[in-house]
Amino acid sequence: MLNLDYLQKILVISIALSAITCTFIQKTKKHFKKSKLITLYSFVVNIVIGLLFCITFTNITFPTSLWVGLFSFLGADTIYKTLEGKLAPYSEIVAKKVKTIPEENIINKEEK
Repeated sequence: MLNLDYLQKILVISIALSAITCTFIQKTKKHFKKSKLITLYSFVVNIVIGLLFCITFTNITFPTSLWVGLFSFLGADTIYKTLEGKLAPYSEIVAKKVKTIPEENIINKEEK
């Protein structure tokens, strides 16, 4: 029987890892001139960082770590292309002003 809860946990870890490895690959791909090498490089980076990530931050086994690396490789490009240009830069997020509610406008449950 397929353990869907375990698969879901692996996919969540893979999504987080995809963001990390995709950023790393984007910053280091300038050293490669052929796109076939970038694909192979991306695969190796995802597997290696997936193994290290799982060993360091989780208690999952070695074979499962390989699956995390594979799922990360398969999803990294898709996630990157989907989110590219849709996310606000960090500086814009920090610069947004926070609106506060005056204390007299706060309704306490205790007063009711």
